[in-house]
Amino acid sequence: MSISVDRDQAFLAGIHRIAEEFAGPNAADVDKNARFPHEAVEAMREERALSAFVPTEFGGAGVSFEAIAEACFELGRRCGASAMVFAMHQIQVASIVRHLDGSPWFEDYLRRLSDEQRLIASATSEVGTGGDMGKSIAAVTPGADGVHNFEKQCPTVSYGQHADDLLTTVRRAPDAEPGDQVLVLTRRDQMEMEPNGTWDPLGMRGTCSPGCTVRATFPLEQALTIPFSTIAPETMVPVSHITWSHLWLGIATDAFDRARAFVKAAAKRNPGGEPPPAAHRLSHVMSELSLLRAEVSSALREFVDASEEPGRESLTTMRSALRFNNLKIAASEQAPRVCQGAMGVTGIVGFKNDTPFSVGRHLRDTMSACLMIANERIHQTNAGLLLIAKEV
Repeated sequence: MSISVDRDQAFLAGIHRIAEEFAGPNAADVDKNARFPHEAVEAMREERALSAFVPTEFGGAGVSFEAIAEACFELGRRCGASAMVFAMHQIQVASIVRHLDGSPWFEDYLRRLSDEQRLIASATSEVGTGGDMGKSIAAVTPGADGVHNFEKQCPTVSYGQHADDLLTTVRRAPDAEPGDQVLVLTRRDQMEMEPNGTWDPLGMRGTCSPGCTVRATFPLEQALTIPFSTIAPETMVPVSHITWSHLWLGIATDAFDRARAFVKAAAKRNPGGEPPPAAHRLSHVMSELSLLRAEVSSALREFVDASEEPGRESLTTMRSALRFNNLKIAASEQAPRVCQGAMGVTGIVGFKNDTPFSVGRHLRDTMSACLMIANERIHQTNAGLLLIAKEV
């Protein structure tokens, strides 16, 4: 067995334990009280899971991206909020790891992240941009003695008040175009996050993501030198859609498992008889889940293969943009469909929140999927690409 496989298996064994012992047992309370999943995240720190994707030369575990995606699935099966925090953090880690460009500051930062198990949040959306992550209003503004600053109005910052650091998109300079962006990493002691609202959503309640105004002061070395216009298609967008789709698949899989357990319990009450009517509905739900599983799996494989190519050039093509945009749309629509189907199988006991077959939280959590980079905005982007792309 190779060292890389050993690393992945050891990492996933730890994630499975976290999911079973911390994420799952606290999921209902996290959801009910819209509170941060402290237990699961602290367990991730103890397991050193927050630096899992950091290369070993910087103190991380150096696990594969396939293992990161599988971890999102495992956590999603037990607690959608815990899985989303893990996924969002790993998106930021991947954006740094894959675009270091020899930066001594960011190499040292990865060592610190590994040593201290620091949690990174992101601020990529901005009030006034219409939800377009590829544009910023806020800009890096030079200050005295080589210190720079920015102020950004964010409609949401996932678990921002619970993060140690923040990775933010801003314009390169006050006179830069809206699409001329860089990613800036600021530590908690370098910024102020002023909440602009409350957090009482329908689903994904434990992600604790109210809007806020972010003000930060930092040296310029804390901005990645690679333009965000390169980082987004090569890493941030596909990694986001792949990790999110895996956790949505995990949520949908648990909803299906609960529906199946309900059907099996009903069948035991009539041994030797015909399958209960709910079994036929369960078969339809399984078909929906299989479609979701196949879409998620194939997209992961395509991304990993493309990442191994010299220069990762295929990830910057319009065909690649369409591929991962469609993954997000398909997964975000299919996951709640599976959960709703599971509720149709279980009936009132699935609708209630206090039964072993409850799938209400699952449905509500997956309903948030279409809002994370709104599907209509993605369709708008795809429409333009389809008119000019040579191949899809």
